[in-house]
Amino acid sequence: MKKDEYYMNLALREARFAASVGEVPIGAVVVKDGKVISTGHNLREHTEIATQHAEIIAIEAACVALHSWRLNDCTLYVTVEPCLMCSGAILNSRIKRVVYGTNNKKGGAVNSLYKLLTDPRQNHQTEVLKGVAATQAAKIMQSFFKAKRKSSK
Repeated sequence: MKKDEYYMNLALREARFAASVGEVPIGAVVVKDGKVISTGHNLREHTEIATQHAEIIAIEAACVALHSWRLNDCTLYVTVEPCLMCSGAILNSRIKRVVYGTNNKKGGAVNSLYKLLTDPRQNHQTEVLKGVAATQAAKIMQSFFKAKRKSSK
């Protein structure tokens, strides 16, 4: 559990950076054999590309770094429960394990709305650990959206 907290703290750092540049504060880290392979944070606002979620960015960078689309022995740490698109990318890249912080009640496809990563009908299933640094991840999101609502008034 200590190593999961360590890597989640790196993902939280990515999320805080995303918030500081006006992006929805979600951060992700891909780890293999105890080594950080890649990181990512949301970039949709800056790139104006809908698929620029933290998980997608981290997965793509890991594929490039490892010279493979198969991330079989990797763990993805992400601050917020992945959405349907990101869960699809997780399955397609064969990530072994996903560790996430807080639930995403409106868009989560791991536990909240769907259980895509553990669905036995899929050709790949992923181990899931939820709730690591959940309070911190939720606070980052809440603070970001509270400030956003305040500035739009």
